[in-house]
Amino acid sequence: MKITISKEHHKPLIAALVFLLAYIPAILSMWDRWFARDSYYSHGILIPFVSVYLIWQKREELAKTARECSRWGALFIGVGLLGYLTSAVFRVNFTASFSMLFVIYGLILHFYGARILRIIIFPVSFFFFMLPLPSVLIVKISFKMKLFAATIAGKVLNSMGLMARQQGSIIIMQNAQIIVDDVCSGLRSLISLSALGSLFAYWLKGPAWKRILLFATTIPIAIITNVCRVVLLSSISEIWGSKYATGTLHDVTGFLVFVLAFVMLSAIGRLME
Repeated sequence: MKITISKEHHKPLIAALVFLLAYIPAILSMWDRWFARDSYYSHGILIPFVSVYLIWQKREELAKTARECSRWGALFIGVGLLGYLTSAVFRVNFTASFSMLFVIYGLILHFYGARILRIIIFPVSFFFFMLPLPSVLIVKISFKMKLFAATIAGKVLNSMGLMARQQGSIIIMQNAQIIVDDVCSGLRSLISLSALGSLFAYWLKGPAWKRILLFATTIPIAIITNVCRVVLLSSISEIWGSKYATGTLHDVTGFLVFVLAFVMLSAIGRLME
């Protein structure tokens, strides 16, 4: 089978190749974050495939849309490359990766025009969810979230008749002491659920305010399900012993939290429709 590429696609393909080569350092940095131990962005590798699939779904509409060159393309490309070079000088990985979006927007505007970009604006913007936030910001958010989870879980446990006292991110009970660490802060679930929530909002049939509201529900859903996990593990530790709340059960509950969050998000989406 012979694959032919029309002349009109030669320049975009060359530009895409140059773009990938230029951004190899940023891509490798993201790769390390995606596959790091206890990564908050293990879903990052899936994002490009989802984006490409969403664009492929628009293939018929894209084929019917006239292509044009937008002068805004050069501006976006220039801003993106300037941000990339500045980030490289100061070794700021997040802004280096984030500049990719500006360059991608610019390339699409330059070679295909604003109408094409408007059609695929969400699939292209979805790339944002593969960009790891700065580690410093991750640490700060995770710290606040685990304190919040410990506080709420302690109150819930007391209301259940299980005496619990919160001390920082530690829940002290009569027969057990539970440490709500970074893994149990709920941030990992929140980051992954935000990406999933944006997809649900994109597919939701309804006005913009419903889509925004559905996406916004990912925050309380992630927090609530994580608190439920902390309460469950704390209860098991108190009643049966700490050894029963670690290991396999600890990992399984982490997976079940995401499943529960997915079900809740799906149910809210259906109610909104």
